[in-house]
Amino acid sequence: MEPSNKAVLPRNLKLVFRRIGEQLEAYYSGPYRSALARAERDEEDLFMLLVYAESLGIPNPVSLYTLELQPLLLERFHKWHQRMGMERSPLDEMRCC
Repeated sequence: MEPSNKAVLPRNLKLVFRRIGEQLEAYYSGPYRSALARAERDEEDLFMLLVYAESLGIPNPVSLYTLELQPLLLERFHKWHQRMGMERSPLDEMRCC
């Protein structure tokens, strides 16, 4: 007995569609690949700088600028901590309730 083509066809179709999807993703993201990689590297560099500076006890120079954003972020912070199931703000510095 020969195996039916119906059993073999879905596996081949999945492989074909997966390869088509990979090619389409490469086609659409290709022109932006270097810009995305550069942005990811910059973000990683900034994160490493902040983490190592904090671990060495060097004060964060950005903290003065982020204080200006506190009034803008207060409403979003309130919605966030309620979504997380916290009745009150978890931070003593940010009282929104």
